[in-house]
Amino acid sequence: MIRKESTAGRVTRVAFLTLWLVITVFPLYWITITSFKAPGDIFAFPIAYWPKNFSLENYSGLFGKARFGDYLSNSLIVATVAGTVATAISVLSAYVLARFEFRSKSALLMAALVTQMIPSFIALGPLYMMMTQLNLVDNRLGLILVYIAVCIPFSTVMLRGFFENIPDALEEAAMIDGCSRFGALFRVLLPVMKPGIVAAFIFNFVNCWNELFLSVTLMNSDANKTIPTALNGFISSFNIDWGSMSAAAVLTIVPTMVLFAFASRHIVQGLTSGAVKG
Repeated sequence: MIRKESTAGRVTRVAFLTLWLVITVFPLYWITITSFKAPGDIFAFPIAYWPKNFSLENYSGLFGKARFGDYLSNSLIVATVAGTVATAISVLSAYVLARFEFRSKSALLMAALVTQMIPSFIALGPLYMMMTQLNLVDNRLGLILVYIAVCIPFSTVMLRGFFENIPDALEEAAMIDGCSRFGALFRVLLPVMKPGIVAAFIFNFVNCWNELFLSVTLMNSDANKTIPTALNGFISSFNIDWGSMSAAAVLTIVPTMVLFAFASRHIVQGLTSGAVKG
């Protein structure tokens, strides 16, 4: 017997969700409004929750004074290439871990899980020395390689779960019909795995897009800096350029919001159904 929710319960639930929505959305709203305020109006008192005069000065300053267009293109290239390559490698490694039994399998899975518990900044010193010896400091290729290595463990563990939820009968039927193991993987399993693969790529892309410590350590010149490094540059010892930082934050959030909007259906399917289709 299903009990109906009481009026008090509905009111409490709606009030809680409304409060949660306000707490979540207000920082985004405030950053957006601040980005459209003239520099002299940002600290005006009383506080203006809706500016009387909208200004694009902060946005024009980003592309006029700073090299924000270069930062955007650098982040887009690095995040896209690293996310794509890491996802492709993770698909193959997850398939091996899900379908084959070998002696070091448990150790590899444990290593992949342990790496997620270690903060990345702990390895900054040794990593910087290694990248210096390889002449990959202040090089987008070096940052891409580091991001690939960082993303693979999580994506592998994530995609392994999807592979394990796909019945072996699909793969066996394809091999009986004449497909090789790779043929069965690419022709049968990957189409079924599409929601999981899309979800893994988006997580990898967003992690690379938002990562700060590695990009600050490895990128020195303005020509190679990514967006998080550029945002960090708006903070000085004695001042914070709130207008430019807010405008840059808005432009930084937009690509990820668009990506999630277009791929939300695949993300939900990948995270809830295990990519199993009838």
